[in-house]
Amino acid sequence: MLIALIFAAAVLLCGVVSFITYRMAFYANTKSSEISRKLPNTDQYNEVRETMLSYIDDLSARPYERVCIRSDDGKRLWARYYHSANGAPLDIGFHGYKSHPVRDFCGGSRISFAMGHNLLLPEQRAHAESDGRTITFGILERLDCLAWVNYALERFGEETPICLYGVSMGAATVLMAGGEALPRNVRAIIADCPYSSPVSIIGKVCREDMRLPFGLLHPFLRLGARLYGGFRLDPKCGAVEAVKRGDVPILILHGEDDRFVPCEMSREIQRANPERVRLKTFAGAGHGLSYLKAPDAYEAEVREFLQKVL
Repeated sequence: MLIALIFAAAVLLCGVVSFITYRMAFYANTKSSEISRKLPNTDQYNEVRETMLSYIDDLSARPYERVCIRSDDGKRLWARYYHSANGAPLDIGFHGYKSHPVRDFCGGSRISFAMGHNLLLPEQRAHAESDGRTITFGILERLDCLAWVNYALERFGEETPICLYGVSMGAATVLMAGGEALPRNVRAIIADCPYSSPVSIIGKVCREDMRLPFGLLHPFLRLGARLYGGFRLDPKCGAVEAVKRGDVPILILHGEDDRFVPCEMSREIQRANPERVRLKTFAGAGHGLSYLKAPDAYEAEVREFLQKVL
């Protein structure tokens, strides 16, 4: 009887700890579109705050079409479509963890518009108006990326050049999607401050930012992801492994003063396939702020890359 009670208590404890870790890492507790203007109160963001808010307001005021698709698991996924010209290349931009497409692409969208590209900005699952409450760090989002590519194929045709563009978790998402079978008109992938794998970035945040024992929590994170999130936190699933498999040209951009996703993670991704991946870093730039810190150099890199591959 005592053994049965101890076993039941251990199972209950595992379930509780797994649920807590799931809520901390994977659960989206807010999906408000107002997050587009909520910027972190840090020295790096405060330095560019007024410029960034101005860019956010510019993009918010620009006319767009609201579009919706269904994910493989039946979720409604929403996006903003900005039309520049019939037959123009299409950029599909994926935002980061607990962020918003208008915030994360307030800078990159300016390059798309300046180049005359059409732009599709999905709201990732569990964000803004898209269905879901579980964020999977790119594991399921990469399949949503493929669903948006299929939407673009049906709407714009197989001859329209497509660039997959992501920031932070969105950058990891497009890199992980690049390891899947992509149609031939997906010509380019741009990844701004990606992490090497979901497990790596969660581990980094646990150890360095939250001062928690990741080795102890890792099994509970995996169990919580499976039980409450419905996905597998596979340690082999990530940008590094995907980049080894794919064949689409990749440009990685990363701020050298990124205090959330270490720049070394981009270097690790680049080393996985150096013939296919170009890496450009920006001195003094924080997480996702490379364009804000060095807009001319950033735009020059993107333009040169896209003009070559598109």
